[in-house]
Amino acid sequence: MSNCLGRIALFTDDPGWHGRQLTQAFADKGYQSTYVSLTECRLQIGDAYPPIKIPQFEDCLPDAVFVRGVPGGSLEEVVFYLDILHALQILNIPVYNNGRAIERSVDKAMTSFLLELNHIPTPRTWVLRDRQEALAIIENELSEGRYIISKPLFGSQGEGVRRLEKLTDLFWLTASHGVFYFQRFLKSQGEGFCDYRVFVINGHAVAAMRRRGRYWLNNVAQGAQCEAIELTDDMAMLAVKSAKALAMDYAGVDIILTEAGNLEVIEVNSIPAWKGLQSICGINIADLLAQDLVNRYLPSGTQLKIA
Repeated sequence: MSNCLGRIALFTDDPGWHGRQLTQAFADKGYQSTYVSLTECRLQIGDAYPPIKIPQFEDCLPDAVFVRGVPGGSLEEVVFYLDILHALQILNIPVYNNGRAIERSVDKAMTSFLLELNHIPTPRTWVLRDRQEALAIIENELSEGRYIISKPLFGSQGEGVRRLEKLTDLFWLTASHGVFYFQRFLKSQGEGFCDYRVFVINGHAVAAMRRRGRYWLNNVAQGAQCEAIELTDDMAMLAVKSAKALAMDYAGVDIILTEAGNLEVIEVNSIPAWKGLQSICGINIADLLAQDLVNRYLPSGTQLKIA
């Protein structure tokens, strides 16, 4: 039996820049990283213990798992991927962020619900199935001079997001597998369009940036520019409170300063990218993430061996 002490599984389908950053950060702390796709894992019940089979970890499970990506797919496929994360946690393998945190944030409806439940300001939001009722709500909002943002219930990087500005735009209103999720559009304060990304690790806001979009969508993946900012106490406190509400080890919290001068949380991401943020903040974020995982979850270097 080989010894897997000092090995971290990085769950990802596209290691890229982030994977390389994490690999180096864990190596600096004495841990070897191995890229694994959740699509390649399986449960095998009634065979050798434990019943979780992870490629390249045939002799013992990893010391910890860092979740850098959860593949899309059918409901059954996504539930299965989360089952793997939950099962690892039950076997006392640290999962960073764990399955419950990812469930809370990948589902925009639950994110909005938890933010509201924890008294965190967030845009007015509707989640429902009935198309006629959805159309009636949006028509009423438009008639009062407000825009609506329609989003896929599951999605990231601004894909599938639309702004509805007039009645003819309702043609573009689409359900996410039968469920409508839409929010009241909030205009940012000042010229143009911008919001803020605050990166939170273990209850601390470690870095922040302004994202200035070419149009109303401020995602870096959609061409927004990153700008360095001085993180205010109010913004840091709001980001930390949001990450805590969703019980995350780390999070990318998106905040907007509205025309009325209020801070509101518009997204909480459990698998946030940080390439753009790191380019302007001068902080090695991968190193902070690796340090937090190792210090909090691997103080004794324990592992689960396969008999």
